[in-house]
Amino acid sequence: MEISFFPLIKIFFLSTISFLIALIWVPFLICFLKKYNLGKTIRESADTPIFSKMHQIKSGTPTMGGILIWGTTLILIFLFFYLSKLTHLPIFEQLNFLTRPETLLPFGALIASALVGLGDDFLNIKKIGPNGGGLKIKHRLIIYTLIATLIACFGAYWFYYKLEWSTIHIPFWGNFNIGFWYIPLFIFVVVATAFSVNEIDGLDGLAGGTLLISFVSFSVIAFVLGKVNLAAFCGVISGALLAFLWFNVYPAKFFMGDTGAMSLGITLGIVAMLTNAFLLLPIIGFLFIIESLSVIIQFLSKKFCHKKIFLSSPIHHHLEAKGWPEPTIVMRFWIIAGVTAMIGLIIFLLDKGA
Repeated sequence: MEISFFPLIKIFFLSTISFLIALIWVPFLICFLKKYNLGKTIRESADTPIFSKMHQIKSGTPTMGGILIWGTTLILIFLFFYLSKLTHLPIFEQLNFLTRPETLLPFGALIASALVGLGDDFLNIKKIGPNGGGLKIKHRLIIYTLIATLIACFGAYWFYYKLEWSTIHIPFWGNFNIGFWYIPLFIFVVVATAFSVNEIDGLDGLAGGTLLISFVSFSVIAFVLGKVNLAAFCGVISGALLAFLWFNVYPAKFFMGDTGAMSLGITLGIVAMLTNAFLLLPIIGFLFIIESLSVIIQFLSKKFCHKKIFLSSPIHHHLEAKGWPEPTIVMRFWIIAGVTAMIGLIIFLLDKGA
């Protein structure tokens, strides 16, 4: 029996091209951000005195680095789409990975949420908004929910009504039809993932590394499920994330910003739903959950007990305040993320073989 290796070649090729293209144009992006003083503002706040003191030195570092990731993805997805349509050459038609069933929804969400995040980054840089630093958390929650709702409405129309997709998969238990409840579940997963990713974006290389591991993991899951174009899409994001990390590791040349954290969080949540492996997301993205929980626990403790559990939240800032060097925290978190991702993939593969 002849085995075709082209799907694997396609994923690896597009991931590599993504890395190389991002690596080529990232110096120009950094120069542009520096030239127009698009640097992050670290506010002195009575609510977060420890964080402000520890990170004041980073004030002015270029932000909006997420442009590199979604910008590279946009370039590649349109490049091969139009090359396939204009030339009709088989090679370009095979390399095209923009398809309605697999990648149109996550790609549209990536760009739409990236533009919203870009706006929030701009508010932060220009010190516009409450307390001169962008949108408040409650405003971000409203925006995230609105974006997720719009995406869910499109997803509901296409997947629920057209494809009659209302089934969730529970590992080792099987598939369960939840009917209309698929729509609010979709919204919850996307919003929760977006916020969790936003919380982990606080140290040099931390968000980039953990997101890279998550997208690579879901690329593997999509490939095993036969969703080659979705796997390639995750691979392209992973390649761009790798190039981003080259310049984002300590000491960071630039930051991801909300234009990266918001869009990648929302996209990761959608990919988890499209692969019907959203229950593996808390395992693969275990650190995202821990980061969010630390913020929630801190908030509830301060609100109802009038005391703090952590020196600073999220938990990576608590460890930083305890004296852990920033690179140590990031590398240990990468290790944890790698281990939990492997556990998630093992569960997925065992479930597939069950």
